[in-house]
Amino acid sequence: MEVKTSLLDNMIGVGDMVLLEPLNEDSFIENLRKRFDHNEIYTYIGSVVISMNPYRSLPIFTPEKVEEYRNRNFYELSPHIYALADEAYRSLRDQDKDQCILITGESGAGKTEASKLVMSYVAAVCGRGQEVNKVKEQLLQSNPVLEAFGNAKTVRNDNSSRFGKYMDIEFDFKGDPLGGVISNYLLEKSRVCKQPRGERNFHIFYQLLSGASGDTLTKLKLDRDFSKYNYLSLDSATVNGLDDAASFRTVRNAMQIVGFMEDEVQLVLELVAAVLKLGNIEFKPESRVNGFDESRVKDKNDLKEMCELLGIEQSVLERAFSYRTVEAKMEKVSTTLNVAQAYYARDALAKNLYSRLFSWLVTRINESIKAQAKTRHKVMGVLDIYGFEIFEDNSFEQFIINYCNEKLQQIFIELTLREEQEEYVREGIEWTNIEYFNNAIICDLIENNQNGILAMLDEECLRPGTVTDDTFLDKLNTICAEHQHFESRLSKNSKFLTDHSLPHSCFRIQHYAGKVLYRVEGFVDKNNDLLYRDLSQAMYKATHSLMRQLFPEGNPAKVNLKRPPTAGFQFKASVGGLMRNLQTKNPNYIRCIKPNDKKAAHIFTDSLVCHQVRYLGLMENVRVRRAGYAFRQPYEPCLERYKMLCKQTWPHWRGPARDGVEVLLTDCSVPAEEFAYGRSKIFIRNPRTLFTLEERRRACLEDLATLIQKIYRGWKCRTHFLLLKKSQVVVAAWYRRYAQQKKYVKIKSATLVMQSFTRGWKARKILRQLKYEKRCKEAVTTIAAYWHGTQARMELRRLKTEARNKHAVSVIWAYWQGTKARRELRCLKEEARRKHAVAVIWAYWRGLQVRREYRKFFRANAGKKIYCFIIQRIMQKYFLGLKTTVPSMSPIDNTWSAQPYSFLEGAHTELRRIFHLWRCKKHRGQFTEEKKAVYEEKLEASEIFKNKKALYPSSVSQPFKGDYLEIHKNPKYQKLNSAVEEKVLLADVVNKINRANGKGSPRLFLLTKNNFVLADQKTGQVKASVPLPDLTSVSVSTQSDGFFALKLKEGSASAAKGDFLLNSEHLIEIITKLHRTWTTAADKDQINIDISDEFLVQFKQDKVCVKFIQGGPKNGTSAACKRKNNRLLEVSVPSSP
Repeated sequence: MEVKTSLLDNMIGVGDMVLLEPLNEDSFIENLRKRFDHNEIYTYIGSVVISMNPYRSLPIFTPEKVEEYRNRNFYELSPHIYALADEAYRSLRDQDKDQCILITGESGAGKTEASKLVMSYVAAVCGRGQEVNKVKEQLLQSNPVLEAFGNAKTVRNDNSSRFGKYMDIEFDFKGDPLGGVISNYLLEKSRVCKQPRGERNFHIFYQLLSGASGDTLTKLKLDRDFSKYNYLSLDSATVNGLDDAASFRTVRNAMQIVGFMEDEVQLVLELVAAVLKLGNIEFKPESRVNGFDESRVKDKNDLKEMCELLGIEQSVLERAFSYRTVEAKMEKVSTTLNVAQAYYARDALAKNLYSRLFSWLVTRINESIKAQAKTRHKVMGVLDIYGFEIFEDNSFEQFIINYCNEKLQQIFIELTLREEQEEYVREGIEWTNIEYFNNAIICDLIENNQNGILAMLDEECLRPGTVTDDTFLDKLNTICAEHQHFESRLSKNSKFLTDHSLPHSCFRIQHYAGKVLYRVEGFVDKNNDLLYRDLSQAMYKATHSLMRQLFPEGNPAKVNLKRPPTAGFQFKASVGGLMRNLQTKNPNYIRCIKPNDKKAAHIFTDSLVCHQVRYLGLMENVRVRRAGYAFRQPYEPCLERYKMLCKQTWPHWRGPARDGVEVLLTDCSVPAEEFAYGRSKIFIRNPRTLFTLEERRRACLEDLATLIQKIYRGWKCRTHFLLLKKSQVVVAAWYRRYAQQKKYVKIKSATLVMQSFTRGWKARKILRQLKYEKRCKEAVTTIAAYWHGTQARMELRRLKTEARNKHAVSVIWAYWQGTKARRELRCLKEEARRKHAVAVIWAYWRGLQVRREYRKFFRANAGKKIYCFIIQRIMQKYFLGLKTTVPSMSPIDNTWSAQPYSFLEGAHTELRRIFHLWRCKKHRGQFTEEKKAVYEEKLEASEIFKNKKALYPSSVSQPFKGDYLEIHKNPKYQKLNSAVEEKVLLADVVNKINRANGKGSPRLFLLTKNNFVLADQKTGQVKASVPLPDLTSVSVSTQSDGFFALKLKEGSASAAKGDFLLNSEHLIEIITKLHRTWTTAADKDQINIDISDEFLVQFKQDKVCVKFIQGGPKNGTSAACKRKNNRLLEVSVPSSP
């Protein structure tokens, strides 16, 4: 038998207020306090859940808790919001009943969190699957988006919903979610322009400024400083426990999950930024000749930036703030606006822009989360709407909100009574009418079509003539003076004439939640919700993608002179539709109560809770439930719980459950007037009867526990004895087996020893015989080896003797032959010396004879001939010497032999020049055309950069390759190669420097004869193609970095996005090829190359200075670019080692 827990088990206080005894306001509050002090924040009133806001996290919302309450009876476990959500979900899934969950309470009571818990529970218990999980995630992630744009921090709640939200979640027949539809009611758009002290504007403004990246804020023309925006209150800009930056990231992620495209998110953020900019626009008066003042914008910078964000001509919007055009039939009248009217127009535009953006967001979310199937769906509605509000200064917004709460209270009472009555009728129990306060008279005071406050407000707004808030109050005082729930100082009712708590410009309504004082100032303007047609038409002219959707009335082709419906009329119609929708569904109620005004944990303020209990009508709700019978329960659970109280029903009842309950109650002597039998349930009139049954059950359970203990102890002792007996038998059997095994092992061991000794003796005998045979074989082998060795040594000695004898004969013969040869050589040398002596002597003799013969002729020309002969011999020796001392054929070899005589200086220099030219010609003759072009480029690079750029020396030894990407061979760049029709002169990877942060992004740089191209490195897509005639100059630094700027001709199509700042490892080659390609083209001036450590680069409309500085070792080995401000990029170049 499965033992289930119940609402009545381990109860702290009373879990269901219907069972509270005695029932009065004090005991009701005390029961709430007791449960709150023990972290029991949920209490039932029948099927209604009371939720106390704990203002802290509790461990009662875990996945384990979800599983605990899944598919369990409503009263089976302790009170919890999961029980109500599970009951509603199962009724929808199993009984095909559309459900609605109404969450009410005042601001700060935890309504928004309660709606999140309901949705998260339903998402957790419904089906699984990729498509289902996607729908669930989109439904859940719609909450952060709507909270960011529709919630704000108030004095009562840090995350107060400033709009009403009703979501219909649609399910299929299996109970899996298909989608949803969200309806929003009355966004408090006045908060955009003005917030009460201690409160904030909507969350999205603070989240955007705190969490957006610097690049995003720059695009939106925003600054992180909250104090720079007039629409943002500064006294509560930061809230403890709220991380606006993290919330912004959550919102961006949620928008992506819901289905917003990236460009749509950017469009929404642009409109949010435009609202902030709009609040900074201020006006000044300017006198005209007719004596009237005309408004003029003081500082046009914010106006300019706003117009740039929305794509509006500045002059059009500026005129709309200064003039108003009124159309009547076929006439147009233009009037000037004074400063006050201009400020009113500005705030009206801001409120309308934000509220229409919020409505567009709701519509866009609905497009993403709506069900795609066309079949009928089951629907669960979740209503999270603003609670009843009573502030020090209550205006039109509070009046509308409290009217909505009056309608909800009315439908709550009606549906609760109807549900109670239907159950009694269904079960066949007689119904007793209950008296309660019916707030229909208050609803009629507000919404009556003829004499209601909203009808009179609309009538006042529409009538011609001067209309003010005071005339509206006068009309109320005239028509509503006799109404018992209306109070005014100026009404005909004399009892309020001396009521000093009621100011003259106010009226008071006695709501079901108490009296509320409303200040009539602003009622007419807020109900009109007037936006000048000039502003609507100006917005319609904007190029921003959303403007025409948000301001369709600004279309000049569709001018509608009909006055738009008032805010009150629209809200009344939407509330009426909501009420009709709720009445078609089975209601489930969550009544939220906040325990204190300090938003602190562990604090319970009796007076505040008592006030909420009164105006929520909780005591009336309990009395309705207890009017007939306080407790009701199906027969099966009732019999299962109390069957141990009767011997006939314990332990099992074999008949119908109702008969068993009848036998049980008869046996327990319960008076017949204390209960009644329904068709499927037992109804108990007095809680005391139920508590008596619980006491008897608790005592019976103690007796049963004692009996179970006795039987268990006996069973345990018998089991222990039988176990001991069985163990003794097992031990004896195991011992006998062990003894036999031991004896067997001993005998087996002895046998093995004997066998081993016998086998060993036989083995040793065989071993001795084998060893003897082996020794005999080894002896024979040894003797044979010694004999063969002796024979070999004798033969070797004989051969060596013969060899020595032959060598001796050869040596003796060689020595004899040598002696004979030396003797013959000496004879020949002596004969040669003698012949040479004879020849010398004969030569001298002949010379003497000749000199004697020609002495008389020689003396006249001897000096000149000797001089010429000597010169000739010297030059001959010089030229022959050059043959051996001539340098290598390398053109860079500067060596040359020293000059031997001074008179040969000219010839020596000329010969050196001729030789160098000759070897250069020889060297050039070996060049191909491609190699010649490379050397020409190197020569051109030397002319441009030598002694000007510190990077040049390291590039001299590096050959100019040109195509570093092998673009024609690499299949990755096939698409890019086909896009570039001309021959590629240079292809390399460069880094394009981003002006916003100084970081580089890789790009492919291609140079052709007429263009240079920048393409994406990954995809090969062409990002920019610039004709060379559009290039005016190139700027580089004097240092060893690779940065260079390509400056474009102003006014050209290529210069639309500004100049290019690039970084490359092959800077020298890129600029040299650019210069050479430009120079070789016909009819073109030489390109200007500026080498400087500081130059200007044009980025779109702004000029940015690029400054190069010498960095230290900590800067690393490569140059780093950083953005210092909007006008300066600083490049830190590492110092040379």
